[in-house]
Amino acid sequence: MTRKTAGLSLSYRLAVTSRSLAALLGGYLLASMASVCIALLAPLPQVDATLTGLLLSFVFYLLAFIWCFACRSALRAWLGVLAPSVLLGVISGLAYWMRTP
Repeated sequence: MTRKTAGLSLSYRLAVTSRSLAALLGGYLLASMASVCIALLAPLPQVDATLTGLLLSFVFYLLAFIWCFACRSALRAWLGVLAPSVLLGVISGLAYWMRTP
C-alpha cells in the first residue's frame, strides 16, 4: 500500500518562511523603534515615558505579527513592517538630536 502525501510547493514554503521572518525580525525592529520614539517624544517624566514606550512596544509587535500574515504577499508584509520602522527611526533620530544640548 502506498501512501500519498499532499506536498506543499517550494514557493509556498518560502513565502511562509519569509512572512515568519518578517513577523519575527521586522516586528521586533518595529516594536523597538516605536518604543524609542514614544520614549523620546512623550511629554512625561523620563521614567514614565520609557515605561510607556516599553509597554506599547508589545502592542506594536502584535500588530506587526498580525499584519505579516494578513497581507496578500510576503513583499507587502516586509514593506508594511520596514517602512514604518524606518520612518520611526528617522523621527527618533531627529528627536534625539534636537533634544541634545
